[in-house]
Amino acid sequence: MKVVLGVSGGIAAYKACELLRLFTESGHEVRVVPTRDALRFVGEPTWAALSGNPVTTEVWENVHEVPHVRIGQNADLVIVAPATADVLAKAAQGLTGDLLTTTLLTARCPVVFAPAMHTEMWDHPATRANVATLRERGALVIDPASGRLTGADTGPGRLPDPEEIFEVCRRVLRGAPRDLAGRRVVISAGGTREAIDPVRFIGNRSSGLQGYALARTAVARGAEVTLIAANVTLPDPAGVALVRVESTEQLREAVLSASEDADAVVMAAAVADFRPVTRATSKIKKTSDDPEAIRLTKNPDILAELGVRRTRAGNGATPAVIVGFAAETEDVLANGQAKLARKGCDLLVVNQVGERLAFGTPDNAATILVAGGEPVEVPRGPKEDLADALWSLVAPRLAG
Repeated sequence: MKVVLGVSGGIAAYKACELLRLFTESGHEVRVVPTRDALRFVGEPTWAALSGNPVTTEVWENVHEVPHVRIGQNADLVIVAPATADVLAKAAQGLTGDLLTTTLLTARCPVVFAPAMHTEMWDHPATRANVATLRERGALVIDPASGRLTGADTGPGRLPDPEEIFEVCRRVLRGAPRDLAGRRVVISAGGTREAIDPVRFIGNRSSGLQGYALARTAVARGAEVTLIAANVTLPDPAGVALVRVESTEQLREAVLSASEDADAVVMAAAVADFRPVTRATSKIKKTSDDPEAIRLTKNPDILAELGVRRTRAGNGATPAVIVGFAAETEDVLANGQAKLARKGCDLLVVNQVGERLAFGTPDNAATILVAGGEPVEVPRGPKEDLADALWSLVAPRLAG
């Protein structure tokens, strides 16, 4: 497919070289369209050599090819990374003056912006208004990451990792619909751990891969995503608000807080059902005596609590859609149906787990149980396929 990589004049322009490599190595034809200021950071020969295509900032070069019209018309995707406050403002106002801004006006394909700027610029009301305008027109504006900026400054405004920007763009190129635009969704991922002593814990095998696939896909479909990650070591997905937790109680507090104004909550995390009654304050030493038994107590049922809170709140309560996950080793569908009725959720993703099944694997197969409806079978495939299938069931429920 034909991809236009717009590069504007920020220090993060050097990261776009890696994004360009990811596109070209995936077989896409890439035309780099930098701004004049972008060439102060990375020169034209670099972009031309890496893309294999000519590079210019001007509408007056190769005029017979009408580049200011043709580049946008022929593109399957336009991604601007980094997108400075200046480029966002010009795009929102429909201003032109170079090849990138004219390309943005003529593009009829999906357009993605990956902003990068200092925190004060990102938080400025003018920038916020421009971002809102672009999103209302159908553009996908990925929220920047939080971290180290130019100099000693830190905060929101950092360009997400190129690999994660690429993951969003790859989903857009696959035809991800914008059916979650304007929606706030909360996703839990990973597996909680319950401390036995300062060095040991009760945990599970969940890697967070499915929850992260759900988050990446939701961003590509236009949602504002809060991702609550329990003991996950995966790269941060682009465009999400990430909250890290360890225990079930921490997960509960984060989920209940984030869900207060969310449209949908997806509980993909594997939550420990039990925790030790007491936690040793120092490492339990191995002695010749048999160790004392560890007494367990039940953890709070977060999914059921979400359902109860919504029921008590009445009509119009949030979240409008609650999705649970059930990892089973036997009687998979029977246990899933019972859990669906017991938890009060709208959808329940049931899958069989075990050695090389679900946990820690790149693929998954599942049955999505629907309250008051027919089950939906999702055959084994990449975890993003299950993410797409689930969001395609959530989106119409939110619209309805």
